[in-house]
Amino acid sequence: MSDFTRTLIHIPIIHAPVDMGGLAEPIRKIKIEKLGRQGWMSNVAGIQQLWKQIRRRVEQWDLPYPHVRVYQDGLPVCGHEVEIVSDLAKAGSPNHQLILYLLKKGAELTGTESAEILLEEYGLMKRYLASKTDEEARTIAEDQRRLSNDLLRRRDEFIAKRINETLRAGETGILFLGMLHDPGDRLAPDIRVFHLDHPSLRAGKSGCPTGPGEP
Repeated sequence: MSDFTRTLIHIPIIHAPVDMGGLAEPIRKIKIEKLGRQGWMSNVAGIQQLWKQIRRRVEQWDLPYPHVRVYQDGLPVCGHEVEIVSDLAKAGSPNHQLILYLLKKGAELTGTESAEILLEEYGLMKRYLASKTDEEARTIAEDQRRLSNDLLRRRDEFIAKRINETLRAGETGILFLGMLHDPGDRLAPDIRVFHLDHPSLRAGKSGCPTGPGEP
C-alpha cells in the first residue's frame, strides 16, 4: 500500500526577460555587453522556444484541475498572487500565461515564496547592476557569491515548507521552479514528486541568463 497521499510535478524553468520586472533592462544591457546583440537575441529566442515546448507538454496533461495547486518561483505570499501573475502575463511572460491557462482550467494559485527573502535578493541584484566600475562590480559579486548559497537555501526551505503546509491530501501540485533550486528532501515524505525531464534544460540549449538573483 502506497504511503503517498499528495503529488507534486516539478517543472524546472528558465526566466524570460519580462519576468525580471524592473531589472530587465539593466540585465539586458549587461548581457548584450557579454554576449553581443546577436548572442543576446539567440539567448532570448532559446528561452521562448523552451517555454513553447513546456506549454505543449502541459496542455497534453489530463489532470483533475479543481484539485490542482500551482506554485511559482518568485511569487510571494502576499494576498495579491493572481494580480501579480495576471500583470506579468499581460506583459508577455510565457510562464505566467501558462499559469493563467491552468487557473482557467480550475487550478488554484498559491503564494510560494517569502517576500522578505525575495527583497533581500532583489536588493543584492540591484546593487550589482548599479555598480559604476568593474572593481565595484567585482566586490559586489564577491558579496553575492558569499550570500547567494544562503539565500538559495533559505528560499528552498521556505518553498518546501509552503508546499508541505498547503498541498492537501489527494491534491496535485505543479511547481515552476528555477533550475538552481532544489527543495529536495525538505518535502514531506508523503509527497510523491515527478520531475519534468526536458532535453533542452539538460543540454543547456536555452542559454540561461546568469547573475545575482536570477535563478
